[in-house]
Amino acid sequence: MQGSVSRAGPGSLPNLLTYARIAAVPALGLAFLMLEGDARRWVALAIFVAASFTDWLDGYLARAWAQQSTLGRMLDPIADKLLVGAALLLLVHDGTIGGVSIWAALIIMSREILVSGLREFLAELNVKLHVSRLAKWKTSLQMIALGVLLAGPAGDRILPGLLSAGAALLWVAAILTLWTGTGYLTAAVRSAMDH
Repeated sequence: MQGSVSRAGPGSLPNLLTYARIAAVPALGLAFLMLEGDARRWVALAIFVAASFTDWLDGYLARAWAQQSTLGRMLDPIADKLLVGAALLLLVHDGTIGGVSIWAALIIMSREILVSGLREFLAELNVKLHVSRLAKWKTSLQMIALGVLLAGPAGDRILPGLLSAGAALLWVAAILTLWTGTGYLTAAVRSAMDH
């Protein structure tokens, strides 16, 4: 039955993929901070791309195999936010995201925290905050931008202009982030006033 939550256990494949995405966060940090030269960029990018792919795959498998679970619904957005937050912090620390683009990173981080808080608040009111189609596009664009920026100068040497494209994509993602965040905030305030 569509929309229902099955009794898929914590060891179901979709949940295992979510755990793997969470485990990828410290692996990403270690690769980016401990390796040297271009290797750190490529290894970090490979980890990030693999982790991002599990975000799509775990949701697809959960729906296809009717293995959606409360645990998975709780952990999935947490895993996404951890991955995005870690990538942003590493890129700001490294200076790949610098200058005015730090504002784009701040917008993205602030929105992620805001939406998490809204979801927690609305859960107490038994109100569900559904993910919009635009928010899904925002997430995809965000992941592409962060992947490009993780490749950084190593990628720029292969494809000149890649870093500039990554920064531009990050700003587009930040604008979509503001837009969707405002939509969620409006829906949350409306729901709170109705209760």
